[in-house]
Amino acid sequence: MLAGIRSRWIQLGLVNLAVSAVAGTPVSPPPPQGGAAQPTDVLTYHNDNARTGQALNEQILTPANVNATHFGKLWVLNTDGAVDAQPLYAAGVSIPGLGTHNVLFVATENDSVYAFDADSANVFWQASLLGSGEGPSDSRGCYQVTPQIGITATPVIDRQLGSNGMLFAVAMSMDNFGNYYQRLHALDLATGVETVPPVTISAIFPGTGDNSTGGYVIFDPAQYKERCGLLLLNGIVYTAWASHCDHRPYTAWVMGYDEAYLSQMAVLNLTPNGSQGGIWMANGGLAADEETNIYLLDGNGSFGTTLDQQGMPSNQNFGNAFLKISAANDTLTPTDYFATYNNIFEAADDTDLGSGGTVVLPDMIDAQGTPRQLAVGAGKDANIYLVDRYDMGGFNASGNAAIYQEIAGALAGVVASTPACFNNTLYYCASGDHLKAFPFQNALLGSVSSQSDATYVYPGATPSISANGDSDGIVWTVQNSSPACLYAHAATDLRVQLYASTQAPDGRDNFGSDAKFITPTIASARVYVGTQSGVAVFGFLDPSTLTPLEAWRNLYFGNPSNVGEGANNASPAGDGVPNLVKYALGLNPLVPMTADQMPFGSIQQSGGQPFLVLTVPRQAEAPDVTYLVEVSGDLQTWVNGWPNTATLTDIPTSLVVRDNTPVPSAAARFMRLQITNP
Repeated sequence: MLAGIRSRWIQLGLVNLAVSAVAGTPVSPPPPQGGAAQPTDVLTYHNDNARTGQALNEQILTPANVNATHFGKLWVLNTDGAVDAQPLYAAGVSIPGLGTHNVLFVATENDSVYAFDADSANVFWQASLLGSGEGPSDSRGCYQVTPQIGITATPVIDRQLGSNGMLFAVAMSMDNFGNYYQRLHALDLATGVETVPPVTISAIFPGTGDNSTGGYVIFDPAQYKERCGLLLLNGIVYTAWASHCDHRPYTAWVMGYDEAYLSQMAVLNLTPNGSQGGIWMANGGLAADEETNIYLLDGNGSFGTTLDQQGMPSNQNFGNAFLKISAANDTLTPTDYFATYNNIFEAADDTDLGSGGTVVLPDMIDAQGTPRQLAVGAGKDANIYLVDRYDMGGFNASGNAAIYQEIAGALAGVVASTPACFNNTLYYCASGDHLKAFPFQNALLGSVSSQSDATYVYPGATPSISANGDSDGIVWTVQNSSPACLYAHAATDLRVQLYASTQAPDGRDNFGSDAKFITPTIASARVYVGTQSGVAVFGFLDPSTLTPLEAWRNLYFGNPSNVGEGANNASPAGDGVPNLVKYALGLNPLVPMTADQMPFGSIQQSGGQPFLVLTVPRQAEAPDVTYLVEVSGDLQTWVNGWPNTATLTDIPTSLVVRDNTPVPSAAARFMRLQITNP
């Protein structure tokens, strides 16, 4: 990238020579504002459609610096209700009239969505998703989401839709006459405006099960809540529905809506000729692979033990099963499944699979060199079920031999959480159990390699992973205690507890209690944790662990990370000069660069010959960047250092470098400055 160009033409006799001094920095082009995702973004539940929980672009939080001395609670973002959905994060969003910012999106059980400055406590906008004369739903006589139900499921964001990107959320509400509504909303990321009218969720499906009439099962919005994180797949927003406790009538619904117009595109019922089968998954998200297949764990409900020629339940009831659903051609079709041999007993005993979430695992190679595409899930029976995505195992009343791998009794309690995977290791945290690491070897899950000292009360915890690629892995969890506790463990050994929010003196990092189903969000050196009244924000309490460049970013942009308006290649002053260049020259990145602050070229006579000289004025020399002056005769091949160049001055306020090739009489010579941050 070239920036800060200052050129002059020198006339020597009758020949014009182009003498250019260019300040450059070998970084990527400036990030698109508003419309394109950035590597640090968290736009969906558990970071990706596979639901791995990985945030692999975290360059600042490391096992070496996350500790109670330097890391802790920074502030709390207050909201109008409980935050059960995972907060989402988008870097570099252009907010009208306010510039470009990193934004945290928070949904509440009071049917509100907030856009917070992710680097302060400021609110850019707040949108209510209630209709006229409506309020959030009551708890519907169920203890699970109380005292009101609004937005429970984690929304999903598409940064490429519309001018600024769109956020999709499902909101439940009720009016003064006792009517209940479920609606899908689409909000502009920058303004919170609903550019498309919300759609009221309604559906019918062929069947004779609960709440059916005339050969069709009917969706009753009062009987359901949307708990699963929304899935955005090929332009379709998918929702899945759970009941209020086990209060019948209800069945198992999955629905898809076109993201551009919110028109309903697909409807599937997984217990159409029976009852129950709610899709709970502990607020986890519908998972998807790259071939447009959706994976979920269905709750206790009707299951057809009589199978057709394809091995599928002949009555189309898939209660209490691990499902693979094709979403090809905007049609939802069950194509494979796994059900335990004692499915009927477990469903009746409420020991169902559907209490936990699913993860589509990265491809692996088994001991025979065969590629394996796997998915994993667990439920109330405390067994881990690993399925082959191309042959899940189906149902056999004699046993589970057809499944790829079953690890019986792997966990000490019911699973009401979603696991995470990182570096060929699966992390699970069941209720009443330790956080456990299960390594893979030859595409098979091994025994526990390490576990946390602490045990977790109900419902256990959903781990999130921060790492810089495959290094510096940290496993983050939230304990549903009083006070609640944010833990950080070394991913390589869970016995190493790096941080606990309860260990700081005088309750410094306490953030409330009752953190059921909370999934921490890690983005750009911050950790965001939902509470009953907002979001607690954790990060570095002082700049002592930061590099000089990170401290400079933190000073001017409120965040030490290379993201958004503070990114190396961003130009928040609008002058086209990247932040990294201004840092190297000791300048304020928020103020346009003036002509006298720019590097400039000149001609110096030596031994009777003219030589090109580049002068780099700087207000201070940055300690953690490299200043590289290069020369060229054709703008294609660049060289530097002796014998190509000679450094005439190198002091904190000035760098002067001469080209050692004389300026010829009939051609041009060029010099440029490259700024790099290792």
